[in-house]
Amino acid sequence: MNTPKLSITIITFNEESNIRDCLESIQWADEIIVVDSNSTDHTVSICREYTDQIILQDWAGFLKQKQFAQEQAKGEWILNLDADERLSPEATDEIKKEIINGTPDADGFVFPRQSYYLGRWIKHGGWYPDAKLRLIRKESGRWGGESLHEKLVCNGRVKRLSGRILHHVYRDIAHQLETVDSFSRISADIWMEKGKSFNLFLLLAKPPVSFITTFFWKGGILDGIPGFIISAITSYYVFLKYAKLWELRRSQQPPA
Repeated sequence: MNTPKLSITIITFNEESNIRDCLESIQWADEIIVVDSNSTDHTVSICREYTDQIILQDWAGFLKQKQFAQEQAKGEWILNLDADERLSPEATDEIKKEIINGTPDADGFVFPRQSYYLGRWIKHGGWYPDAKLRLIRKESGRWGGESLHEKLVCNGRVKRLSGRILHHVYRDIAHQLETVDSFSRISADIWMEKGKSFNLFLLLAKPPVSFITTFFWKGGILDGIPGFIISAITSYYVFLKYAKLWELRRSQQPPA
C-alpha cells in the first residue's frame, strides 16, 4: 500500500523573523511549497535551506495567494500554515497517525490554534480555542470567503484534532496597532464595495460592546493585562472600521 504524501503550503512576505521556526516544525513533510510575494529581507534565502519549492509571485490577496499555493501541491493531503505559525509536536503526531500511518475517515481536519502574545499563551477573549480547518485532501476543498476572512472549505467529512497550531501573532503592541490600521482600511473598502452605508449609532455602540464581549463575556479578564490590551485594541479596531467607512463615504460627497 502506498503511503499518502503530505504537502505543506505557506505564503510569505518579509517573514525572516518567523519563517525558520515555522519550517523547523514541518521539515518532516514530503513537500514544502512557499509562495513568496517578493520579500525584501532574508525570507527566501532561509526558505531555500528547507525546500526548493519556492515560487515568487506578486501579492494577489490572502485568498488568491493561498489557493494558488494549494494548486501547486502534489501531495494527496495538503496542510496550510502561515509563516507566524508552527505545528506543535502533538499536532504533528496526530497528523502522522491519521493520514500517514492510518486510514483517514475524514476529508479534512480542524486544529485548535493558540496565540502567543505579550509574553504568554492567550487562553480567553475569543482567541482560544480558535478552530481552523487547515488539513484537507487535495481534491476535497479550496479556499473561499473574502479578503481578511479567507477560509478553507471542505466538501466532505471534517474531523477535529486536539493538537494545537501555535501562533506567534504580533511582535509587540506597535505591531498589533500597525496590523489593525491596515486591516481596518481593507474592511472599510470591502464594506464600500458591498454598498454598506455609514451608521453613527454603530460607530458609537459597537466598540464598547466589543470590549465588554471580549474582556468580560469571553473571559479576556482571565488573561490579565495582556487580555485587557487585546480587548481594548479589538474595540479600537471596530471603531476604526466604522470611522474609515465614514471617511470613505464622505470623500464621495461633493464639496459643500
